Amino acid sequence: MGGTGQAMNTDDLASRLIAGERRALARAITLVESERADHRQQAGDLLKAVAGTGHQALRIGLSGTPGVGKSTFIESFGTMLTGQGVRVAVLAVDPSSTRSGGSILGDKTRMERLSREPNAFIRPSPSRTQLGGVARRTREAITLCEAAQYDVVLIETVGVGQSETMVSEMSDLFALLMAPAGGDELQGVKRGIMEMADMILVNKADGDLVAAATRTCADYSGAVRLLRKRAQDPEGFPKVMMVSALLQDGLGAVWDDMLNLLAWRKANGHWEKQRARQARHWFEQEVRHGLLGVLKTPEVQARMAELGAKVAGGTLLASDGARQLLDGLKKP
Repeated sequence: MGGTGQAMNTDDLASRLIAGERRALARAITLVESERADHRQQAGDLLKAVAGTGHQALRIGLSGTPGVGKSTFIESFGTMLTGQGVRVAVLAVDPSSTRSGGSILGDKTRMERLSREPNAFIRPSPSRTQLGGVARRTREAITLCEAAQYDVVLIETVGVGQSETMVSEMSDLFALLMAPAGGDELQGVKRGIMEMADMILVNKADGDLVAAATRTCADYSGAVRLLRKRAQDPEGFPKVMMVSALLQDGLGAVWDDMLNLLAWRKANGHWEKQRARQARHWFEQEVRHGLLGVLKTPEVQARMAELGAKVAGGTLLASDGARQLLDGLKKP
């Protein structure tokens, strides 16, 4: 972990982080991602030290199926923002191997132009088999990016399984990137994803795909109108738009609409309620994670092995075995 041992001065790291040092931010995120007990204590101290900065970034969740052009979109969109003086942090969560824990971590190489921008920070993080593809400590990394005075935090997910649900619980806006497709592909889009998206961006609307993108945009527009109308949606949202990340077309309009949506939600009290609800959600997730940690003690593991053998042998029902284990945990 290089440099995050016991002797690390979290106050010094916090000061450098608040000053906007990219190296300090990278080191801080490495610290909060560590599962070592001493690092978790230091991470807690660091998060408390930066809690009073008061700086809040616009948190944008972004998902989409592999090959839809997420990295190209983020690089073009992020470069446009940094060109306007906006400080952009990208937290790109890569799929981890369920066996080795290794991950691709290729986003920095795919976003070479953006990574050279002084007002940009790109952090690829392995999901470590976390349900939903969003690293468990991504939420804490967002807090650190805000403390480092970044104005926009883009959270890119792996775009599989429950990742959209997870990212929607830590972002202010959720954008779903889609490719030009026909009606059959539209039928395959899960209703839950459509209901979560604040904006659906049909990418690759260039060259021979413009006509297909136009049809796809119309199809999605009709679908979202049928699926939902939420209290936190102003007129015209959720919005479906065509963009070309490759040609950088439509990105300015996307940014303007994001700012308009955020302003409307803040003016109508929805933004504060959403942040409060998300904070409670992650508190409950931490409690659940802590309870699962209790099951990893040697005593409990031995008891689970004993009861598991009985369940496997057919002498004990799974429900009865689980009840016996939980009853044992309740005893002082």
